[in-house]
Formats: sequence, C-alpha cells, structure tokens
Amino acid sequence: MRYCQFNPDIVPLSQQTFVELLLNCKDFTKSDRLLGSSKGRGTTWFINTMEELGVNSVLRHYYRGGLFGKLVKDRYFFTTNQNTRAVQEFNLLEQLVQWELPVPRPIACQITRQFFCYQADILLEKIANTQDLSQYLQNNRLTPQQYQKIGGLIRQLHDHQVHHSDLNIHNILLDDQGKFWLIDFDKCKIQPGCRWKQQNLERLHRSFLKEKTRLGILFNEQDWQMLLEGYAK
Repeated sequence: MRYCQFNPDIVPLSQQTFVELLLNCKDFTKSDRLLGSSKGRGTTWFINTMEELGVNSVLRHYYRGGLFGKLVKDRYFFTTNQNTRAVQEFNLLEQLVQWELPVPRPIACQITRQFFCYQADILLEKIANTQDLSQYLQNNRLTPQQYQKIGGLIRQLHDHQVHHSDLNIHNILLDDQGKFWLIDFDKCKIQPGCRWKQQNLERLHRSFLKEKTRLGILFNEQDWQMLLEGYAK
C-alpha cells in the first residue's frame, strides 16, 4: 500500500505521476537527470527536475542508524501516515516555509506500507549554488557578521520552538549570494520548553571543534563568540 503527499505549489496535478516515478527510482547512477550525489547511511540523489517542476530536487530514502540499523536497514513500525518520519519532516518544512525560515521547500514524500512496517522517501527542493560549512571553511573564513547571522538564524528557529535534533555544520549551507540555509529536518520537531536549546547550541559547537580537528576548518573561539552574540540579539 502506497501513500504520497505533494506540495501543490511545486507539483501540479499533471506532474504527480512524474514525481511518483522519481520517488520509486532507487538508483540514478546512469540517469541523464543526475546532478550529483552524496553518501551517508544511504545515497542522497541530486536530480535535474527544473523543466518539470521549476526547481531541481534532492531525493532521500530513510535509513535507520545505530546498531539496530544493521539489522533492520530501512523499515519502521507503522501506526498512521501522519506519524511516519517522511510526512512529519514534510509537514514541519511546510510550516518553516510559512514562517519564512531559510529551509528547502518539500516537494513530495512517499510511504510504502507492508503489513505493520513502512519504508519512506522524500523529495526536497535543491538549494542552488551552495556549500555546507564543513566544505566552505576548509578554504575560507567567515566574517564576524556572518557568524552573527548564523546565530540569529538559530535564534529564529528556537523562538519558533523548533528543535533541530542534528544541528551541525554539515546541515548549514551558504549560497553564492551570502545567504545561510538549514537542511536535514528528519526527526526534528516543534518542542516546548527551553532547556534543550542550550544543548542544541552545544551540539553545534562540538561540530565546529570536531571538524577543526578532522578537516582543519578555519574556526576559532572568537568566531563562536560572534555566533553567540548573534543568537543573543
């Protein structure tokens, strides 16, 4: 049993079948639509859909992590469509777009149900001409004002009570116009309270320090203080 959800602002009725075909394709290696890919738990595909949808796309299949993920790679227990990871990420992104936060627009998602389990895929807008901070900072420094912008962006997220559960420098993009974007909202949610916000910032700080050791990114503690200054404004 299959359930699909579409963003009508991007996917007209005439293109829904086309989008469903994309969601069902598991390997774009030999496709002339392929713009690139990235490896994580699985492969994320960057796809040329400009002619059909007016934007290029990012296709991601949902995979489990950790020890359990080695046993059950990509299946999750099903209760309702609204409780699936793909639909929750899709709906959260729609809300963030309504709040005018810099995140990719969701295009479509798909739930494939088999008995009590499901598999899921999501198609997102590809933000053009970007690098994530782990890439950019290997060869460039950000200015104090740019770090303040990042801090202000995270503050916007927190003011809307959005908990980005994987806030790290790989999930912060910088485009060629100098605008920062946040990506990868799988398992993220709107969460009440404030105690988690400091932990969220500390997670990001650890990410900067980790990649300074691992990749030699151009970052120091003064940069972090500028980010915190932007967050506090």
